[in-house]
Amino acid sequence: MRLKGKVAVVTGAARGIGLTIAETLAKEGATVYATDLAKGTSTVPNVNFIELNVTDRAGIEKCVAELAKKGNIDILVNNAGITGDALIGKMTEEQWDKVIAINLKGVFNMTQFIAPVMMENGSGSIINMASVVGVYGNIGQTNYIATKAGVIGMAKGWAKEFARKGAQVRANAVAPGFVETPMTVNLPEKVIDGMKAKTPLGRMGLPQDVANAVLFLASDEACFITGQCLGVDGGLTI
Repeated sequence: MRLKGKVAVVTGAARGIGLTIAETLAKEGATVYATDLAKGTSTVPNVNFIELNVTDRAGIEKCVAELAKKGNIDILVNNAGITGDALIGKMTEEQWDKVIAINLKGVFNMTQFIAPVMMENGSGSIINMASVVGVYGNIGQTNYIATKAGVIGMAKGWAKEFARKGAQVRANAVAPGFVETPMTVNLPEKVIDGMKAKTPLGRMGLPQDVANAVLFLASDEACFITGQCLGVDGGLTI
């Protein structure tokens, strides 16, 4: 098992990609704390659900303090995120603020409290969930693009900041392309076909494809990889 004895925190993990990530890390031996607004369910041992809002700084501080009493937090996966799409002329301030608060500030909040625990213990892996739209943009997603480009940039900055005193704390990002999720299964077939046509490998990604990339970056196999953005997009951004 690649993560035996490790402790991981995964946000937005009650369902979808987040749940798949949490279960994948647990299957590789990690004790996983899966956070979300509501508790999820899993048949995989060592997946522990915690109700936590990434915008609730007091709640995060309390949660991290309790986990830190048990030892190091080895892995942080900043996966929690939402969309609030609209063309720039029609995007409301509320849409902008809500997406920024969860997708960008939420990543800041979790990392600000967990990174010091990692640095004190001398090691850790932080993985920000980005998106291909944070790399090449998209129409009608100004707020979402800003957050996903932002978490890529933060990972690069943190790779330098968290290791500057010798701690082996790494920070990377994963940028998925078109992935089959509960949100995409109900899209019209012509839309799905269009997504597949844009992807060189000719198919939608699976949550497990993304989870495998996260597992790699979380493991010691990636111990010399930091400050990178790994595209899991079937070649979409070539």
